[in-house]
Amino acid sequence: MITNLSSTLLIWLGIVFWFRGTFPLLSKRSVLYKLHSLSVADTLGSIAVILGLLIKMSREWPLLLLGILSLALWNTMLGYVLANCSQPGGQDE
Repeated sequence: MITNLSSTLLIWLGIVFWFRGTFPLLSKRSVLYKLHSLSVADTLGSIAVILGLLIKMSREWPLLLLGILSLALWNTMLGYVLANCSQPGGQDE
């Protein structure tokens, strides 16, 4: 009962993070700010959903843990690449 409730709460928390990340897209801030807030909210939301699934389907923990690690590494590296490309003179000459 408790595990089912906590799993459902984590999945809903992830969905809330996904929707929360889209609101800065409507602001008048820079594109990099919008992209950063979207990627952070998307990563946290996806990790929360996967954690909720991990509680529900604990036998699949290796694949779900691999998904969490892949999300964290991919989004971090993508953020560095985008930040480097957006700076003037960001490419090595």
